[in-house]
Amino acid sequence: MPGTLDNTIEILERLVGFDSVSGKPTHGIVGYIKDYLAAHGVEASLSFDEAGERANVFATIGPEIDGGVLLNGHTDVVPVEGQQWRTDPFTLVRKGDRLYGRGSVDMKGFLACVLASVPVFRAAKLNRPVHIAFSYDEETGGYGMPVLLESMAGKRFRPEVVIVGEPTDMKIVTGHKGGFEMRTEITGHEVHSCDPGKGVSAISAAMKLIAKIEELSAQRASNPVANSPYDPPFATFNVGIIEGGAARNATAGWCNFDWEYRQMPGEDGTLTIAEIEAFAAQELLPTMKAVNAGADIQIITEVAVPGLDDRNAATAAAFVSAVTGINSRGVVSFGTDAGYFSDAGFSTVVFGPGSISRAHQPDEYIEVSELAQGLDFLEKVATRLSQ
Repeated sequence: MPGTLDNTIEILERLVGFDSVSGKPTHGIVGYIKDYLAAHGVEASLSFDEAGERANVFATIGPEIDGGVLLNGHTDVVPVEGQQWRTDPFTLVRKGDRLYGRGSVDMKGFLACVLASVPVFRAAKLNRPVHIAFSYDEETGGYGMPVLLESMAGKRFRPEVVIVGEPTDMKIVTGHKGGFEMRTEITGHEVHSCDPGKGVSAISAAMKLIAKIEELSAQRASNPVANSPYDPPFATFNVGIIEGGAARNATAGWCNFDWEYRQMPGEDGTLTIAEIEAFAAQELLPTMKAVNAGADIQIITEVAVPGLDDRNAATAAAFVSAVTGINSRGVVSFGTDAGYFSDAGFSTVVFGPGSISRAHQPDEYIEVSELAQGLDFLEKVATRLSQ
């Protein structure tokens, strides 16, 4: 274990060193992972986006037959712009038991554990295979997953269990909320600010639309779902990015904002999106177009991220329980790629080292002891698949 743990930290250092923010080309990090696997006698296949700039990684260790376990993680991370880091976010820095760096806990720590365990998987006499599937652009809605699933459909074999190694404090998660990743693009009409009534301020329209979103958010928060295991027990909304206008002395000719809506399981999220669209069409656009016919509001669903429910979780949860002795089941409010696997019919759970509470913020870290937990689990997986 000590040697494997040291190797894991070295791998994590390499992974954190790649600026693999969502949407950027993945040649660097994917090339490193592919070369690492090849150095250990494992051939990896890649599946690309349409531009050929971003890729998923898939590899199999053991017999190429139905069954076994697929270990999934994502290679992308969220941006660091505007955050106040005390260390270089793309340099792994150790302070005591903590390893700081962007993606250290979400979720390059798990990727490092998987890669460091490749020699363990190779040495084991596996009767059932271990599959490694690393996806791109999970953080922005799982754009890599349809591509990955399509490539997997062409394989001669099908995994029985999928374990998505997002940070859950090593607790078995069988459900999480889904979500809509949204973008709103507003076209106004620019005039000199000395007489703004002759123009259409796209920023003013955005303010009113965001106020409607905030109103719906408050309504959901004031009506939580009784006895729900989710925290918070209601749908949530968040406006994450807003930009627009050209000058303080001109009405804003444009304004765009990115937002998300995370619905509760069983909630038809399309109805909520339709309500927001109707507000824009009926309450905002007529007044805007009365001033300038070219004014417009486009509300774009960039991706609808599927939630994870327990309809396909039983087999995967039972496997993790058999390996770890953990029998409890839980849910989380953050999204993962697990919903895509589950919707494709794979028995799927989320289970991984570290805490999501440290993700997406400055000074993100994972603890060395948490990496050790991940390595211990993967060693037990190899033992189980060898029986």
